[in-house]
Parts: sequence; structure tokens; C-alpha cells
Amino acid sequence: MIISAIAQGLLWAVLGLGIFTTYRILNFPDLTAEGSFPLGAAVGVTAIVSGVHPLIASALAFLAGMGAGLVTGLLYTKGRVPVILSGILVMSGLHSVMLYIMGRPNVSLLQSPRIYDAFSELPNYFDVVIVGTVVLLIGMSLLLFFFYTQLGQAYIATGDNEKMARSLGINTDNMKVLGLVFSNGIIALGGALVAQNNGYADVNGGSGIIVIGLASIIIGEVIFKEVTLGERLVTVVIGSILYQFLLLGVIQLGLDTTYIRLFSSAILAICLMLPQFRKSVRLHVQMSKEGNQ
Repeated sequence: MIISAIAQGLLWAVLGLGIFTTYRILNFPDLTAEGSFPLGAAVGVTAIVSGVHPLIASALAFLAGMGAGLVTGLLYTKGRVPVILSGILVMSGLHSVMLYIMGRPNVSLLQSPRIYDAFSELPNYFDVVIVGTVVLLIGMSLLLFFFYTQLGQAYIATGDNEKMARSLGINTDNMKVLGLVFSNGIIALGGALVAQNNGYADVNGGSGIIVIGLASIIIGEVIFKEVTLGERLVTVVIGSILYQFLLLGVIQLGLDTTYIRLFSSAILAICLMLPQFRKSVRLHVQMSKEGNQ
């Protein structure tokens, strides 16, 4: 079960990296993720069932996610639709797109090839660990390379201080569209990988996945302080794995898994409150010391 939790954590970390590029770098609360994730699953699984190689199917899922992100970006930057609403509109519309792609609410990969088949001779879950690790290493390397380019620095500057970025001649609207495009591409790729591991794609597979992605980011940030950009990407992966262990602990306690999303939200809420709790404790201790003096 430990290896299973690690494997799941690595796969869901792909989602975490996608959300990180908009939520933390760009300061953009993008709700498109709840549509692009199952869209990636739908495109990937449907392509595989139609005879496409799993690697190519995963690439198609990535492109589909990029398309979803592009629509959100254009709605926000060109149509001036509010941030949250633009994501909700695309997320809602993607439900019909997925039904059109799959032809029904869900599609099974029963007896169909998967990207993990290349390592099928390994013990259970080790194939998922290897694929997840390779995808994450490639993804993090490409993200780091991008962030240290001139374009990447302009992207980071847009998230840090949009007004200053504009004064430097940076087209912040283009940066936002770029971020949304690649973020949702990564998220959709994560959806394709998770669907291939689960063995099916479902139109409702994106419900609540933002909580999982945010948990990966927040847990890593709570544990690790003052880290470099590259290390922050690693903390997302660690946070995702730890989150899966927390869920495993909930299951091992014998609690009803019907309410797993409630437990997930509670875990995320606690992690979000921890920094403020620590600050309050430090302030209380400091005031006590000053009072004693």
C-alpha cells in the first residue's frame, strides 16, 4: 500500500505542477482545471481505444488541454470575462465536448494497451512509479528551463507585479494566455496518465481535483520554507505523495471512504491554517516573554 500511495502521489503531482504554474507563479485562480483534467482523460482513453499508441494518445491529451486553456485565456484577456467566471464557463462547456469525444459518459480501457505496459513485468505499482517519475523529471526540467529564459522571467514578473511588468514593456495578457495554455496542457496530461492507471475515463472525473492539486502545493509549502524555484517544484511532488499518505491513513483508520472528499477538504483547510496558527503561537510566545521582562 505504501508503494501504491507513492505511485498515486507521483501521478497526481503532474496535476499539482500544472496548477502551480498558474496558482502560485501567475496568481491566477484557474477553475478550468476541473474541465481540462477529465478532458485529457477522455481524449487519451478514446484515442487508445481507437488504436492510437498510448504515448501519442497522451500527447493528444496534452494538446487538448492546451486548447481548453487557450479558450479560458482569450475569454479573460480579450473578452474581459472575470477570472473565476471564465474558468467556470470553459469547465462547463468541456462537459459537452467530452460527451462528444467519448460518445457516452465513460469509456473503459479493458484489454487496451496503456503507457505502463512497457514495465508490466515489474511488481505491482512499480510501473506507475517509473512512468510518473520520468514524466515529472521531464516536466520539471522543461519548466525550470522555461522559467530561466527571458520569456519565463517575463512570465514570473507578470505574476509578481503586473503593473511593474507592464511598465517594462511586457505584454501581460500574452503571459496570462501562455500560462493558461501550458498549465492546462500539463493538467490534461495528468488526467490521461491517471485515466490509464485507473483503466477508464469519465466525464465527471474532474470533480474536486483542484483540491488535490492545491493540497500538493500547500502541504509542500507548509513543510519546506524559503526554497528556490526548482526546489518549490520538488516540494509539489513531495506534497502530493504526503497527501496520498494522509488519505491512506484515513482509510486505514476505517473511516467511510464515501466521505473521502470531505476528508480531503479538511486536510487542505488544516494545511492552509497552519501558517497562521504558527504565526499566532510565535506572537503569543513573544508577548509572553516581553510581559515577563
